[in-house]
Amino acid sequence: MTQTIKIGLAGFGLSAKVFHLPFWQADGRFKVVRVLQRSGSPAQQILPDAEIVRSFSGLLADDTDLIVITTPNQTHFEFAQQALLAGKHVVVEKPLCATAAQARRLADLAQKQGVVLTVYQNRRWDAALLTAKRLLSDGLLGDIVDCEIRFERYAEGLSPKSWKETGGADVGLVYDLGSHLADMAVDLFGLPQEIYADVRRQHEGAVSDDNFQMLLYYYPDGKKVSLTAGKYMREPLPFMALHGKRGSYVKQNADNQEALLAAGAVPEGDWNREPEAEWGILHTKTAEGAVIRQRFEGERGDYGAFYRNLYNVLANGAELAVKPQQAVQVLDLLEKAYQSAESKQRVEI
Repeated sequence: MTQTIKIGLAGFGLSAKVFHLPFWQADGRFKVVRVLQRSGSPAQQILPDAEIVRSFSGLLADDTDLIVITTPNQTHFEFAQQALLAGKHVVVEKPLCATAAQARRLADLAQKQGVVLTVYQNRRWDAALLTAKRLLSDGLLGDIVDCEIRFERYAEGLSPKSWKETGGADVGLVYDLGSHLADMAVDLFGLPQEIYADVRRQHEGAVSDDNFQMLLYYYPDGKKVSLTAGKYMREPLPFMALHGKRGSYVKQNADNQEALLAAGAVPEGDWNREPEAEWGILHTKTAEGAVIRQRFEGERGDYGAFYRNLYNVLANGAELAVKPQQAVQVLDLLEKAYQSAESKQRVEI
């Protein structure tokens, strides 16, 4: 008999509606039974059978299996801690919390309580990242020497989400997009040995960072990974450029899933098959010595894999894909990025 995972959902904003709910509905094995909304009840238009609660504790009823936290960053640690203490499995939108120390406390608490804690690092399942993993596994690029990954956007003013512009310790672009980029780098290559970072505020009146570059150094092979994000890029550079001693892979866009989901696409079947014009370019030398340069279809993006994995963890005891210890590593990197930017020096990991 198929087990149904009953969800208590904290928050019903863009993240919940675009990045989580479509995959629960497509999967069919997840059911939202409660939604935390401080005021109003717009969730009931989409989830008529769900109960609306006005406090986080209202999500922690006995029949709730999983708490999914999509509220602003400043609430993540407190809400996750409450849910873990109540014996609930927990998914938290990135970043898990403000500091690596807090993340360790949550990881230890989850282990003590015997429940699952994970972070919604859906970008591990972007088409570009999955294709990079395939190319690394197949050795098509040779030993990697340089990798660039970037989120470049254009926004004339401050974020419309006011909580992202408060200047707090857990907001700003480093936490918003750097948490994705750092997770991607660690997922691909493991932890670096050193980091150097430049963190800036470019928007007039900004009190939170809105531009950064983090350089990760790997020894003894000398590999360097550059992670960049900014909001004054009308003409962005490629999302990924992966260079090895045999060849290169360059992809302009990370993936098409976010845009499709935001437009209301249902994640079923071939819903996110990329047109050939959006494939990356593979330029390398074959084992036979021939140099090729061609569009390379690569792997299909698959954010739904996060929840398929989580279901198998909860129902069948499978291995968790996004472990809380990895969230600790990512937050440690972000903290050291700020340390490097302040000191203007490389920092050891």
